[in-house]
Amino acid sequence: MRILFLGDVMGRAGRAAVRGRLKGLREAWKLDFVVVNGENATSGAGLSPDHAKLLLEAGADVLTLGDHAFDQKDMLQFCETEPRIVRPINFSKVAPGRGARVFDAPGGRKVLVAQVLGQVFMKRAFDDPFSAIEPVLKAAPLGVQVNAAIVDMHCEATSEKMAMGRFCDGKASLVVGTHTHVPTADAMVLPGGTAYLSDAGMCGDYNSIIGMEPAEPMRRFLTGMPRARFTPAAGPATLSGVFVETDDTTGRARRVEMVREGGLLQPAAP
Repeated sequence: MRILFLGDVMGRAGRAAVRGRLKGLREAWKLDFVVVNGENATSGAGLSPDHAKLLLEAGADVLTLGDHAFDQKDMLQFCETEPRIVRPINFSKVAPGRGARVFDAPGGRKVLVAQVLGQVFMKRAFDDPFSAIEPVLKAAPLGVQVNAAIVDMHCEATSEKMAMGRFCDGKASLVVGTHTHVPTADAMVLPGGTAYLSDAGMCGDYNSIIGMEPAEPMRRFLTGMPRARFTPAAGPATLSGVFVETDDTTGRARRVEMVREGGLLQPAAP
């Protein structure tokens, strides 16, 4: 199976890039399944139902969220009715929606998509991500219940992301980090056959500070005082993410490649 995962969509620039390019990439790269992290797609904070619909219509099969999952209050209800949205499994025991689902892919194949929040350096004390993801992977074993399994590890610390990759090795097709908006250069296949990348980066304008217009973040770094709201940068966006090719029988990764398309960053493609 040929799978594309795109990192955090950041504001209008990120939405426009996904809308303008994803369908062409699906065709050019012969993609079977696409997952997009959309948690910053609406004004850089959360995802609205209208913008979720836009990203799904643009070619995403599934949208994952993150620690800003419910910043847009309409998402509280919308994620109950739209099964293609996956929120963090350990966000809250009373959170609406689902943290993991099995989806249909072409040819009768099945894909598990799960998202989990890390704990290190995060503003809230979320539940333990390792004990949260373990029963999900046990309930949908690779090569038995599903042909592929994707885990979105949404957190700050690369060490915690690496630990999740090792924890899931052999039980997931891909473990990919999101949240920091900066793509890492450590795409690899782990010994047990799980593709891994510490952070997919963002789909947004990199002439920015993690996707925001630089003036206000810079002011806060220099003075320690806020003056205005953060505003998503609106220049040409880079689509950042990871491509994985898996074995349909075992669910293990055959290869993994970084993806950078358009905008300021140097291109990378499968």
